[in-house]
Amino acid sequence: MDIEKIRKYCLSKKEVTEDSPFGEEHLAFRVCEKIFALFSLDEIPMRVNLKCDPEYAIELREHREQIIPGFHMNKKHWNTVILDNNLPTNFFLELLDHAYEVTAKGLPKKVRDRLLN
Repeated sequence: MDIEKIRKYCLSKKEVTEDSPFGEEHLAFRVCEKIFALFSLDEIPMRVNLKCDPEYAIELREHREQIIPGFHMNKKHWNTVILDNNLPTNFFLELLDHAYEVTAKGLPKKVRDRLLN
């Protein structure tokens, strides 16, 4: 999956913005100013840090070699996903959805209800 398709997918979600807070080689997607996905565009294969439920993060790492503890992030709440050709597109989109939902659930109730309903 190329970055433009991923970008369009992320931006199709409610109240998502993008920016490059760490330089042009990184692309962040935020929901209500909270990062849920951070792509390293200069890595080959491309890598992305995704917010994740702590228990699910461990489960994913145990079952997928492309998923490792979040690089330069809180390893309890973040995974790094290596986007090689062995990771199914639908599975990766589910991980993006999960990252968005976990981040949205951490927002105030009024905002959370607006985003997730």
